[in-house]
Amino acid sequence: MNKKFQCLENSEWLERLSAARGRLSKTLYAMYSGLTGGITTDPALMSIPADDHLPQRGDGVFESLKCLNGQLYNADAHLARLEISCKGIGMEPPCLRAELLQIICATIRAGGKRDCLIRVLVSRGTENMGIDPSLCKGPVLYIVVYRYTARIENGKLKPARAALSKVPIKPAEFATIKTCNYLPNVLMKLEANQRGLDFVISVDPNGNLGEGATENVGILTPENELLMPTPEFVLSGTTARRILALAQTLVANGTLKAAGCRDIPRVQAAQAKEMFIFGTTTDVTPVIEWEGRPVGDGTPGPVAEKLLALLKSDMTPESETLMEVFK
Repeated sequence: MNKKFQCLENSEWLERLSAARGRLSKTLYAMYSGLTGGITTDPALMSIPADDHLPQRGDGVFESLKCLNGQLYNADAHLARLEISCKGIGMEPPCLRAELLQIICATIRAGGKRDCLIRVLVSRGTENMGIDPSLCKGPVLYIVVYRYTARIENGKLKPARAALSKVPIKPAEFATIKTCNYLPNVLMKLEANQRGLDFVISVDPNGNLGEGATENVGILTPENELLMPTPEFVLSGTTARRILALAQTLVANGTLKAAGCRDIPRVQAAQAKEMFIFGTTTDVTPVIEWEGRPVGDGTPGPVAEKLLALLKSDMTPESETLMEVFK
C-alpha cells in the first residue's frame, strides 16, 4: 500500500507538533536555545535542529542540575565540570560561567516551577551533516527545564536492588568526560529494566566497581570505611564528591574510620555492610540487595541515613551550595 505524504505549511507543521507533544506540558517547563537567544515554554518548539552535531553524532557535553524550592543546588560544581568536559572534547564553552548561570536562572523562572531539573547541553554546532567537527557553526547552548521526580516510597527515598552490569565499561578517556554519547549508559539502564533491578554497576578492566548508568556507587566496609571507586574509569560525580566532603564530619566523630576513593574489588563489594547510590536525582539511595543477596540485614543502614541527613542539610537555605533563583 502506497501512502502519500504531503509537504506541510509551517502553520500545519506546528499544529501537528503541538498535538503530538502537548501532553509534555506537564513534563517540559521551558527551553533556552542559543540559536534564538530566547526561551520558549511550548513543548512543541523545544527542539534541536537536524543539522546539529549533537543529535547526529552525540558531539556535545551536558550537565544535569537540580532546583529545590527555588534554590539551585551545587551549581558551581556542575558548571566547573561542564567546562572541563568542553575542554575534554576540544570545544570552547558557549559563554562565561556567570552568564550561563543567568541564562539557567532565567529559564527556570520562565518555567515557573520551584522544584525542577535542568539539563544544560553544549553542542559542537549546526550547519554540518558530516562528521568533520571543524565545519560546525558553534558551540551552541541549549537549556531544558523539566519535571523533577524523586525516588520516594512511604515518605522516604526508595531503597534499591542492584547488581554488576554486563555492558562493557567505557574507555577511561570517555568515561571521565560527560559527553552526550550515552549509548552504553542507555544499554545499562535497559539491562537493569530487563533484569528487574533498579541499577546495574559497571566493572573496570581490573575487576573493580565502576559506576551506574547515571549514578556513582559506594560501600561501607566491615571496618566502617566509606569507599567510592577511584576516578580513572568513572565520571567524577558532583553529589558523590559532596558526600565525601560532608562525610568527614562522620570521620571526625568516629562514626566512620575513613571516607575516600579506593579500588573496590567485586569480592569486597559482596562483603559490604552497606551500599549506596549517589546522584543528582537519587541523592543517597541505600542498596538493600546486591547480586541477588541482601546487603547487611536487607534494610537501609544507619550510615545511609546519616549521609542523607548531611546532604539534606546541605540543601537548606543557609547552605553556601544554594543559589536563589526567584529573586
